[in-house]
This record gives sequence, structure tokens and C-alpha cells, in this order.
Amino acid sequence: MDIGVVLQTTPPAARVIDLAKRAETHGFSHVWTFDSHILWEEPYVIYSQILAETRNVVVGPMVTNPATRDWTVTASTYATLNEMFGNRTVCGIGRGDSAVRVTNGKPTTLATMRESIHVIRELACGRGVDYNGSTITLPWAAKSELEMWGAGYGPKALKLIGETCDGFILQLADPSIVEWTVGAVRAAATAVGRDPDDITICVAAPAYVGEDLPYLRDQVRWFGGMVGNHVADIVERYGDESPVPAALTEYIKNRQGYDYNQHGSSSSEHVDFVPDEVIDRFCILGPVEGHMARLDELKALGVDQFAIYLQHDGKDHTLAEYGEKIIPRLTEQELAKK
Repeated sequence: MDIGVVLQTTPPAARVIDLAKRAETHGFSHVWTFDSHILWEEPYVIYSQILAETRNVVVGPMVTNPATRDWTVTASTYATLNEMFGNRTVCGIGRGDSAVRVTNGKPTTLATMRESIHVIRELACGRGVDYNGSTITLPWAAKSELEMWGAGYGPKALKLIGETCDGFILQLADPSIVEWTVGAVRAAATAVGRDPDDITICVAAPAYVGEDLPYLRDQVRWFGGMVGNHVADIVERYGDESPVPAALTEYIKNRQGYDYNQHGSSSSEHVDFVPDEVIDRFCILGPVEGHMARLDELKALGVDQFAIYLQHDGKDHTLAEYGEKIIPRLTEQELAKK
């Protein structure tokens, strides 16, 4: 199992780049960032510097959306980074949340998301694509390669991801919900003749190594609020007829709005509705052995990468604990001598 990290592009950018470099030193495979250009700094500019100062990590947004940038510009940006640094990018994409809501917009439709996935991937892989009545190509991008990983929770989003995406991003680490969502993605892939094993499964959630569980929970309670914001859309769309597991939807009954000024912040003041039980299911907290047990459980469910949301006060500690005590145990190694 790969281990990635998810960073906010909060200034100074030098700190974000430093954390990315430290993550590579500790053996992390991916450096993801939020993509919300009003709340934080522009990620693609920062990716260029991360790639320039590292050797192996793959970078990308968790997640971008089809609304805030022209798709051809997005594709050109990835292809340019790939030409400069050797195909070390991945595009996580969803319908849109903070990046569009802060500007009083709305998430795109799934149909728009589906079309954008096709256009961005084809162009960023150097292939021609029909766009606004013409076939267009990035003629200089023949060697570029880009995978599109879709993020979502609802049945229709999971179906789209299974039918079209190279990877699936689930933003929580509850094994029962992982099992249900991964099953839905794989079933959708099989139904259209795809090999479901070709879809990379990425689970992303806060992780914090430590002993003081009440303190750790309060540091990551914001995450339950963020997930609840997505879940609220599903509940509104499906109501009581939702096929989504109750383990994902029940806890938002007492939710009262959402303040995007505190999006992804450990100091969020609007997440009191998130109970400890949800934090313990959605996140990975506690001593190293507890982290290993959950990661083993996720791996058995087919998860290929666990990406740590690093929005708490133990950033350096968590990177070091994973690098020194957890990542080596997830890597199978042959004995030098038998």
C-alpha cells in the first residue's frame, strides 16, 4: 500500500514545499493538495516547485473540479508539468465544493464531470479530442501521461467513476463505507466491460499518531464537518430513499450550515455536531499499532493508497512516525541472505 499526504496550500508556499520534500524523505508516494483558489494559494504553481525539488513523488489536487478552469488549460498545465518533470502528476476531480461555492457557484452536474474527465485526459495524454465543434490536440504533448481519479460518495457518482476513471478517491477511512463504495465502483466498471482491478483505490482521511485520543479527535473534527457537507447534498437529492449506508448519513441530522472560511481547519467552530464515534470511524487516530491495524483492514478491502490529511498541529510528528514506523512495515522486502 502506498502512503500519500494531502496538504493545504496555505501561505507561505515555502512551508508547503518543505512539507512535500519531507514527505518524500519519509517514503510517501504522493503529495496531494486542496484546490480552492480563493481560500488558499494556487496549487499548480506550487506543484512546479515541489516537482523541481523532489525526485519521485507524484503531485495532484484532491480534488479539482470542471468549473473553475477551462478544461483545455487544465490539460495543458498537466502536460507541461509532465514534460518538465517526467509524468509525475495525477488529477483528482469531483463536481466541485469550496472552489465553486465560495464564489457563489454550484457543483457541476455529473454529466459535465464525465465530459471534463474525457477532455482533460485525452488532451493531457497527447491525444485528439472533440471540443466545441473541432478536434483539438496538444501537438507537443505526445509523451505526457495523466490518470484521472474521481472522488464521490453517492451512487451515481460511484457509477460514473467506475465507468470512466483510472482511480477512485474516497475521503474517509471507515472500512464498512470503503467496502460499499469500492464495491459500487467495481460493479460499475464490470458492467461496462472494464477490469475493475485496473482502478486504483485511494482512501484519504486525517491520521494522527498519539495517545491522547480526546485531543487528537478535536484536532480532526473538522473532517467530519467537511464530509458532512458532501453528504448533505446526497441526503437532499435522495431523501429517505438513499441507498447510501446510514453510517455515512445519519450523523448530519444536527448539522446547521457550513462556514467555508473555516474549511479544513482544526479550529473550525461549526462541527460540534460530529460525534467522537464518527471521528474514530472516519479518521485513523491513536498509537502506531492502531494505525497498522486499520491500514491492514483497508488493504484487505482493496485499497491501494492511504492519503493523510495533514491539517492538524502534529504535521512533522505524523510524517516522521509514518516514515519511520509505518511505511517500512507496509513495504514487502526480500531478505538479503537466506
